[in-house]
Amino acid sequence: MRSFIALNRFRIFQAGLIAVICFSATHAYAQKRDNLTDAETDLIRFHQELDKRIEVFIKAADRRFAIINGAAQPSTRKLMKDEPDWGDLPKGTHASLLNDIAGILDEAITNIDDVSRRDERSPLVSRALRKLTTATNGYLNQIAAMRSKTNNPDEIAAMERVADNANQIIEAGGKLGPAPPPEDNKKKKKPLSQ
Repeated sequence: MRSFIALNRFRIFQAGLIAVICFSATHAYAQKRDNLTDAETDLIRFHQELDKRIEVFIKAADRRFAIINGAAQPSTRKLMKDEPDWGDLPKGTHASLLNDIAGILDEAITNIDDVSRRDERSPLVSRALRKLTTATNGYLNQIAAMRSKTNNPDEIAAMERVADNANQIIEAGGKLGPAPPPEDNKKKKKPLSQ
């Protein structure tokens, strides 16, 4: 009888231990990494105009690609006196940096969608989408070059996420009409009358 009670207690203890382990594992998985550094998030909050926010998203993705490729970092000079700093470079494995890029592209898509829903005719939507589409074409080229250099399944999965988001952006950018001519800030000179 005593051995039966001891065996039941052991099984209850075992079941409880398994439940705790499973909960801990799912909780750790749920604590995902932020796609942007704190300084980059501050820059997103600082820039309220959609096209400026998209430029921050693009530069954040460019910073991660530069780390992965071992290239020089893009310029992070301030365009305005009170603009926050870019802060330290993001850290992580190639897979985590690629997942960051996929998340950054997803956030950029969400920002464009939000503004588009509020104001369909906003010129900022097409301007931001054109900038993002141009950058995204470059990202797809970089991803294509990286694919042949890795066998890591996490990196490959992250590259697929980046490519999926990039293709969505390019598809949406393809629906835009022709780009408007650039604005000429100089006053046009009047022809001299003879």
